[in-house]
Amino acid sequence: MLNEFKNFIARGNVVDLAVGIIIGAAFTAIVNSLVSDLINPIIGVVTGGVDFSNLFLNLSLSDETVYPSLAAAKDAGAPVFAYGSFITAVINFVIIAWVVFLLVKAVNKLKDSVAKKEATAAAAEAAAPKGPTELEVLIEIRDTLRK
Repeated sequence: MLNEFKNFIARGNVVDLAVGIIIGAAFTAIVNSLVSDLINPIIGVVTGGVDFSNLFLNLSLSDETVYPSLAAAKDAGAPVFAYGSFITAVINFVIIAWVVFLLVKAVNKLKDSVAKKEATAAAAEAAAPKGPTELEVLIEIRDTLRK
């Protein structure tokens, strides 16, 4: 059973998946920072100072309290509709999807380049004049020695 587990873990698919998950988690942190620290402030300037992460609606019908931020509303226990967090998540998704698209495109381009080089090398090898085979050389030596 231990050997089966070792073989399972040693498969390339499992290791590749683990590496992908670790890199994905690190990449998510980078994208979240990119969105919250760089993109949202720029969007806020364009939209007149709107901070998407703090956009929310207080759903409490009996509470007329105005909360200065989403965090304050959540700390007070008020039911909120945090549509700003959703907008931020959509922006994160679009950025991640775009970067993944660019990575896949680059990997495909690299694969195509390698395939073209291999095809070119194979074509050059096929087009190169071929010398005699070992058998042909031996037959020629035998015939020369008979004379």
